[in-house]
Amino acid sequence: MLYALFDWLAYEITFFNVFRYLTLRGILGVLTALAISFLIGPALIRKLTKYKVGQTVRHDGPQTHLAKAGTPTMGGALILVAVFVSTLLWADLENRFVWVVLFTTLAFGAIGWVDDYKKLVNRNPRGIGARNKYLWQSVAGLAAALFLYYSAHAPAETALIVPFFKNVVLDLGPGFILLTYFVIVGTSNAVNFTDGLDGLAIMPTVMVAGALGLFAYLTGNAVFSGYLGIPHIVGAGEMLIFCGAIVGAGLGFLWFNTYPAMVFMGDIGALALGAALGVLAVIVRQEIVLFIMGGVFVIETVSVMLQVASFKLTGKRIFRMAPLHHHYELKGWPEPRVIVRFWIISFILVMIGLATLKIR
Repeated sequence: MLYALFDWLAYEITFFNVFRYLTLRGILGVLTALAISFLIGPALIRKLTKYKVGQTVRHDGPQTHLAKAGTPTMGGALILVAVFVSTLLWADLENRFVWVVLFTTLAFGAIGWVDDYKKLVNRNPRGIGARNKYLWQSVAGLAAALFLYYSAHAPAETALIVPFFKNVVLDLGPGFILLTYFVIVGTSNAVNFTDGLDGLAIMPTVMVAGALGLFAYLTGNAVFSGYLGIPHIVGAGEMLIFCGAIVGAGLGFLWFNTYPAMVFMGDIGALALGAALGVLAVIVRQEIVLFIMGGVFVIETVSVMLQVASFKLTGKRIFRMAPLHHHYELKGWPEPRVIVRFWIISFILVMIGLATLKIR
């Protein structure tokens, strides 16, 4: 909205030309989302506390978590409001990618909101149920995949880029739809599995979003993409604004979510942010790189899959508790140690992902 206004004013007042630069609008996206988080965060926490939308804690988990019972949840709404307002203010709303990321994020956030509401307000421990949740995730994921496939303007928009190899590009054809569906739905659930400790999921999300923002900027620039040997996707640069908004909103949320947390994200935030990362990676054609940079999310998800499979097949558990972060807690690691070490691992993996820009 502000971008459209300033773009119009630029025809009369030269100063407003500065707002046409992606880098400036990306920075403004970060700062706007951060400011919104700081401004409405305390009020949201008070509201959630007033209506007793509090966390329920499993008694078979780490005993240190029992003190967290009643902590306000559904704080992911704070992130979504900040991301949406910031993006709508500073992004080019004529860009089709802006609307597909906003739709996907909103759709998965709505699924998470219904699940949280049923669990925390209606006191239904099953929420909307695993099958219903997956069904609606599938509908939203497929809708995004179909839109991206049928609105593609160039073959590069639906080809699979293999990192570390300069000329390995796979033409997916309609297989792009299936890949996109799995990336969006898979990443959404992976972030949700990771969201189990104070600040554990949000900081890796911020780091991955920041890295994807850089990929978006370079992919959308014909000169930089040509130099680096990555596909040039017209309009993808505008995703820098959305990524910046996630970074700002995520850091603002971390202010309240850091150990010991004043508020938890809930499914409304985790499902939405995971889906957002998935669709961003698809737009900038870096699905494999997302798998690398989001390695913590992947490991957490795999730990759950292995635990369930092992217990069903052998009656034995591989880990003391899944997802993996609970395993280390039960081994005696203090919660802050688990969190910070997972953050460090995420940072390393994001650096490896960024290195693929040059190692080809």
